[in-house]
Amino acid sequence: MSTTLVRGVAPLGAEATDLLLRDGVIAEVGAGLSAPAGAEVVEAAGLVALPGLVDLHTHLREPGREDAETVDSGTRAAAAGGFTAVFAMANTFPVADTAGVVEQVRRLGEEAGHAEVQPIGAVTVGLRGEQLAELGAMADSAAAVRVFSDDGHCVADAVVMRRALEYVKAFDGVIAQHAQEPRLTDGAQMNEGVVSSRLGLRGWPSVAEEAIIARDVLLADHVGSRLHVCHLSTAGSVEIVRWAKARGVQVTAEVTPHHLLLTDELVSGYDPVFKVNPPLRTRADVEAVREGLADGTIDVVATDHAPHPVEDKDCEWGAAAMGMTGLETALSVVQHAMVETGLLTWEQVADRLSVAPARIGRLTHQGRPLAVGSPANLVLVDASARTVVDPSRHATAGRNSPFRGLELPGRVVATFLRGRRTFAAGGAV
Repeated sequence: MSTTLVRGVAPLGAEATDLLLRDGVIAEVGAGLSAPAGAEVVEAAGLVALPGLVDLHTHLREPGREDAETVDSGTRAAAAGGFTAVFAMANTFPVADTAGVVEQVRRLGEEAGHAEVQPIGAVTVGLRGEQLAELGAMADSAAAVRVFSDDGHCVADAVVMRRALEYVKAFDGVIAQHAQEPRLTDGAQMNEGVVSSRLGLRGWPSVAEEAIIARDVLLADHVGSRLHVCHLSTAGSVEIVRWAKARGVQVTAEVTPHHLLLTDELVSGYDPVFKVNPPLRTRADVEAVREGLADGTIDVVATDHAPHPVEDKDCEWGAAAMGMTGLETALSVVQHAMVETGLLTWEQVADRLSVAPARIGRLTHQGRPLAVGSPANLVLVDASARTVVDPSRHATAGRNSPFRGLELPGRVVATFLRGRRTFAAGGAV
């Protein structure tokens, strides 16, 4: 395997030091290290080093929707965004509800080699919310699935949800819920509020999310199982999770970069790039989720990277697909919304984007400290850079970035997976 000396980097923004990467692990840490014969030397003065980022919520679309994304293009985007591992959601065609499909997704990730791909298994057969999928078989498969989700659909039936929570206890699994009461959101197009009333679009009330989270934390408490809340987006949801954690419920939660920054006012122009599930909320909700992320109520920033073909987004609002790309802009948005505002330190960024998602997903070799003996999964970031987002230059097949044209701080300079460089800014790996 290759040997690389990363010289003069600042781990988590602390004092500059050198990192020697050898045989897939961090072999030495310290100032003034000598480069072994044949080693590649990366001059990293002024750069911040973080553990490789881990995305707990990615849509890679393959198998079945290769017109939107492939495992190869999606993991190239992941590496460009500083991610060394992604959890691939189950809403593919066929649905990842059997051992065979999750093993296929895992294998595609290994063949691509840009980032580790950990499949998420469906909770129910075909994402229909009626019959439990092969949870045990997926857990025992070569993919070793530990996270299960019907994301894109809510497990709305309380009995099915209870059974799922009980079932995954046997192998330390977690149910990741897409919290959306379907009867309260049928036909909804955006957040319910002042803007939806002004635009004449059917609104999506906050209570549709909050009611499911409240029910599910009580179910998780009742059966003593792990629950993860996907893409939390409202102030009320933050309060429910905060209450549940204080009670000792085994609940974790994630927020997306777009819910940390964007509001429903952007829908006023009817640009479908801002159509997403859950919808963009109010400024008060944005402030609440930022505070929740800062105080640890929300554990994780997850991208909910959802690429779409141009024809699915470049159309009238009502017909447009929901979803946004996010892998290549996530770290910059977090720096803008959380670091530059003083809400998070770089150490806390590493926790929310690497350590915590790896822990929740039970990836023991990801999210590790930048210390001797740890797997050499890391990202080098130029925190002083500023870049205007241009989706046409992104590695993802999707061009539906809500941040297009926005100047954001920070730039990923290089990403290393097990000591091998999977991304280098401005050049081929």
